[in-house]
Amino acid sequence: MFVTALSSRARFVPGVFAGVLAASLFSSSFALHAQGVDYARAERLLPWNTSLLVAGDSVAPQWMLDGTRFWYRNKTLHGPEFVIVDPARLSKSLLFDNTKLAAAMSVANDTSYDPTRLPFRTFKFGDDGKNERMIWFNTGKRRFDCDITAYKCTTKDSSRSEVPFVLSPDKKWEAFVVGYDVFVRSRGGSDSTRLTTDGVKYWSYGLAEPRPSELQLTRPLPRRPQIRWSPDSKKIAVARNDERNVGMMYYISSTSQRPKMYSQPYALPGDTIVPTPGFDIIDVASKSNVPAKVSPLPNQLSFNGSARDSGWTHDAEKIYVTYFTRGSKALYLAQVDAKTGASRVVLADSARTFVEFAQAEGQNSASWWVSKDGGEIIWWSERDGWAHLYRFDGTGALKNQITSGAWAVGAVQHVDDATKTIYFTARGREPGRNLYYAHLYRVSFDGTGLTLLTPEDADHQISWSPSGKYFVDSYSRIEKAPVTVLRAAPDGRVTMKIEEADVSRLVASGWHPAEVFSVKARDGMTDLYGVLYLPANVDPTKKYPIISNIYPGPQVGSVGAWNFKSGGENFSLAALGFVVIQLDHMGTPLRSKAFHDSYYGNFGDNGLPDHMAAIKQLAVRYPYIDLDRVGIYGHSGGGFASTDAILRYPDFFKVAVSGAGNHDNRTYNIYWSEKYQGLLKNDTLRKTDNFAASANKTLAKNLRGHLLLMHGDMDDNVSPANTIQVVDELIKANKTFDLVIAPNRNHGLNEPYFIRRRWDYFVAYLMGQTPPVNWEITRPVDAAAPAGGGAPPIDP
Repeated sequence: MFVTALSSRARFVPGVFAGVLAASLFSSSFALHAQGVDYARAERLLPWNTSLLVAGDSVAPQWMLDGTRFWYRNKTLHGPEFVIVDPARLSKSLLFDNTKLAAAMSVANDTSYDPTRLPFRTFKFGDDGKNERMIWFNTGKRRFDCDITAYKCTTKDSSRSEVPFVLSPDKKWEAFVVGYDVFVRSRGGSDSTRLTTDGVKYWSYGLAEPRPSELQLTRPLPRRPQIRWSPDSKKIAVARNDERNVGMMYYISSTSQRPKMYSQPYALPGDTIVPTPGFDIIDVASKSNVPAKVSPLPNQLSFNGSARDSGWTHDAEKIYVTYFTRGSKALYLAQVDAKTGASRVVLADSARTFVEFAQAEGQNSASWWVSKDGGEIIWWSERDGWAHLYRFDGTGALKNQITSGAWAVGAVQHVDDATKTIYFTARGREPGRNLYYAHLYRVSFDGTGLTLLTPEDADHQISWSPSGKYFVDSYSRIEKAPVTVLRAAPDGRVTMKIEEADVSRLVASGWHPAEVFSVKARDGMTDLYGVLYLPANVDPTKKYPIISNIYPGPQVGSVGAWNFKSGGENFSLAALGFVVIQLDHMGTPLRSKAFHDSYYGNFGDNGLPDHMAAIKQLAVRYPYIDLDRVGIYGHSGGGFASTDAILRYPDFFKVAVSGAGNHDNRTYNIYWSEKYQGLLKNDTLRKTDNFAASANKTLAKNLRGHLLLMHGDMDDNVSPANTIQVVDELIKANKTFDLVIAPNRNHGLNEPYFIRRRWDYFVAYLMGQTPPVNWEITRPVDAAAPAGGGAPPIDP
């Protein structure tokens, strides 16, 4: 007999997995250990629901034109409000009255607007930020211009269909791409000037070809070009990546009567023809076009991309760029002459394994910084085995190492050139604290005066003011909700409390926080840290199945951000009666270079030996954990790792749910695969290569437990071919498994349906109970997708 809380939306029906679930599954052991499954309770713990029970936990400062004041959208228990903060006056007030603004919007658009649910999250002040009485924003297909003093609004059709442009620093020019070429026009003007004429498909100026994502299939949107204006508004640097003759990846959308095929250039490990990144420098007045001549041959290059760490010199005569060579074996900082395109390498790092740059943190973080006169360069590097800061002169000669020790610098947040002071985040320096919690520090260029500025034992997220006078610090712990304060430079003293999160309604709902734990790694010596999610009211006389939610990295860890966790699927699984863990195993970042390198060149490791060691240690610590019922799930890289787990260690992992896995990294992109596995090397004698042993399809014959594979057929990041190849080998091996192909879905699979299918699978096969039939998870219309589990656009 199964005991559960029932909802009017669902009922238990025997045989939900008819033909699959045998009666023998429900052994006496399972019956004795049954905990009951409450899907309604589990659903309430999904992030879009728990978020509604927490107020004041999200402050994203939007700095105003003067560089010191800011506004933010604040969550309250009665809907969002917009708050303005003036640090000089130590004042905080509502930017406008929601009720009056909603009334003005209703009059202007002949539509009723709810003041507790205003239909916008951000806005712009009028006259490029100069007119703080006026704000404008788009909602749907309408643009609103509103006077927030007189509370009067006008509305018109929004210009969202217009070609996106990049505005020049002097606000006089708009640069944009049409077709494959660059154009400029005076701001707001209709006449344009064509600056280039030789752009072609797959070697376009400013834009790569649209990818076959679900969004572009169903609702094509214009995209902002990769253009960066010089400070004097006379030149532009525009990306131009040569993807001609690169091998294509194909996708079939089968939901129409006649299936449609889409494709994109997509380089795989071992390919000899791969995309060649580059950029041109265009003089707007003369229309002269100078290609940048960068050497050695770059494989990834950024002057205005994800690294956010490149830029023009103050006099607009030169531009700095960073670029990796293939396999991320070397990272270069080069200075390019804007007139000739000639370049010189200023700094470089190389490694036997791979080179990293600082992970993105906050709004102003960067891997390096160059002074206005070009005479000082601050460089983030792991060259001594830990992430630290180094000081060079303009020629690239080392002046001094700024920081050192067995701890890791995160990223530079702000540099005060006048006082020769650097502000940066770091982890692991404070004894007795969680080494993943970031703190902010100050240090002089010469390495003296290292000072902790955020003493609270928590993870600190920083947003620096453009003026350099203040920074906003939101600090929290895994189990403790955020407190957001305003601090002043240079000493970091707290001048104002901005918000303190209110979780009273969340706690009243029966929620209890996740817990941080520490165990030893596979070597029995290295400390590992993770997050533990327990069922409510654990009965120590019973046994609970355990699930590992894995994301192997190596670019991030399973835990993701080490800050407050209020809800998510791991909380939901705990509510269903599972113990759930996330573990940042060996091979993940934010610690030493050696720790990060631990399974370089061996993708099949995936940190799994550490997960097994951790679960065994936790079972000793918590005897109610059932080592005979261990499950694992993950998405993208986690999909690869969870399938790897059940095939490589079938005696330990009994159930796996794998979403959009990169199961064979020979079928994944070169940037991630070659970085962490190395360049593909063929062994002609044995007719294999250095990627083969880690491909899940080679282990298909090992399947003994229950495996659910899910993949979107339009996944332009991790091709569905990865999963289909595993399916092919499982069929050849005569193995029983389950498969969900998601039509017209891209990489995320964060929809309620796929969440529910994961729950069903673990409840049926790991817990041994019958899940409710077709339970329907609902999500508020304006709710964001659930956090965690997914991956960056390049990395799985």
